[in-house]
Amino acid sequence: MRVVEIPYPDDLPETMGKSPESFERQIRFLVAAKIYELGQISSGRAAELAGMTRVEFLEELGRYRIPVINYSLAELEQEIQEAIKRAERWYTHKLSQSQPFETIQ
Repeated sequence: MRVVEIPYPDDLPETMGKSPESFERQIRFLVAAKIYELGQISSGRAAELAGMTRVEFLEELGRYRIPVINYSLAELEQEIQEAIKRAERWYTHKLSQSQPFETIQ
């Protein structure tokens, strides 16, 4: 495995209220999160890069308000249209199985 070194001022973690270890974990996560957000790697691969489980990675994305699902506008529109079609088929199927209401006199 290859390693990237990122130089930073010695006082930077303290300025941010973090230990050097905590700061470095945050940098590692943020790099993985950004590459994931750009759609260049999967969430599993990003979690591996960040040094955490996929569930931990996805939870951490939420803390930073980074979308867990990255859809383009076209992909989102397609998902919505497919969901509408599924709902219409389900509703039609349910209507065909229902019994007509009886009139109470």
